[in-house]
Amino acid sequence: MTPSLDQDHQANAAARDEAVDVLLRLGAAILRSGDTAARTREWVAVMARKLGCEALSLGLSSDAITASLRRAGVSMTGMREVGPGGTNAWRIGELEKLARSLGPHPAPHDIAARIAAIEAAPPRHAGGLVVVALGVASAAFAFLNGAGLPEMVAAALGGAFGQWVRSWLHRRAFNPYGTAAVCAVAASGVCVAAAALGGHAGLHFAQHPVAVIASVLFLVPGFPLLSALFDLLQLQTLAAVSRFAYGAMILAAVALGLSLVIALAGVDLSRPQALALAYPLALALRAVASFVASAAFALLFNCPMPIVLACGLVALVANDLRLLLIDAGMMPAPAAYLAALAIGLAAVLASWRFRVPPMALAVAPIVIMVPGRAAFEAIVLFNHGQMLEALQAAASCGFIVGALAMGLATARLFASVDSEVSS
Repeated sequence: MTPSLDQDHQANAAARDEAVDVLLRLGAAILRSGDTAARTREWVAVMARKLGCEALSLGLSSDAITASLRRAGVSMTGMREVGPGGTNAWRIGELEKLARSLGPHPAPHDIAARIAAIEAAPPRHAGGLVVVALGVASAAFAFLNGAGLPEMVAAALGGAFGQWVRSWLHRRAFNPYGTAAVCAVAASGVCVAAAALGGHAGLHFAQHPVAVIASVLFLVPGFPLLSALFDLLQLQTLAAVSRFAYGAMILAAVALGLSLVIALAGVDLSRPQALALAYPLALALRAVASFVASAAFALLFNCPMPIVLACGLVALVANDLRLLLIDAGMMPAPAAYLAALAIGLAAVLASWRFRVPPMALAVAPIVIMVPGRAAFEAIVLFNHGQMLEALQAAASCGFIVGALAMGLATARLFASVDSEVSS
């Protein structure tokens, strides 16, 4: 082989290595930001075409990504760890925008540098703002579950403190399952302490159990569980199973911490009578609570401020629709399906019209509908030996989560040819 041919061969091999590396980087970054495996596969395929790849095969799980590609008649395979994940809607949007905006035959090292810059960007919202927002969201959850003002204040204090503890532990790379358990103890413990102090001050806490559970609802891994179900519907079985296992373990860790506080404080889990309000006033206040809770989660998920407001408005309409249907006599699961369908259609329309990633607009409104109270009650009741009540709560939770995932999947049928990906 002549020196020039040898140099060309080495250059082509290096280019293929760079192409594999940048595709793995993009896929790992999207998965790490919380997007579904199905959506990750689509965007990696978009970039592979722009890099001149003739064929691509991906293997995706929650902790690793494998890519096999053929370029210039030569096949190559690479693997990359995904690393610790989360939900970062802004990062998902920027990574999708990067893949969409590239011209033909871009330089892989430039793409890698841009991906690194996106991942290194600081959060768009201050940690203190997120702490306050999650406290307000906990109060909103308490109201949506029938609590009054004293319980809302106690839930807000517990939720805010729990989020502060979670952010402190996250910065120190603490184990996620241990973090979930510690935060559950911190949030519910502060809520119980606030209720006890309020009781000594003469306040009446008629819905004390509601406040305790509402204080930890921000810890519910709603999006991993919904993503797992959505990936399962898209035949992304490996990613779905691994994400479901992660979500189930987080849920169990939170329930363990909550159970400890409930046992030590002697909290009675029997459902109290809901707060009595005039129905028009109740509708208006539920709409406000839905807006506040969804906007708070959008802040937590690092959404840009316009998307935060949009998430609040979508949740205001969709969650109020769900609650209206339940009040009219519909079962919770079909009501959740119709609400999720409305959210999914709004996300699809926004992705077509404004180039907004569907996940950015769908995550927060859906998460506030995940029946975290039923999930926690099921585990705590199982722990207390109340099997019939626990099975009822678990069945209710499973049906509603499945209905939410099916609603989003039905909306996706209207976008089977995604205009973002095909453009």
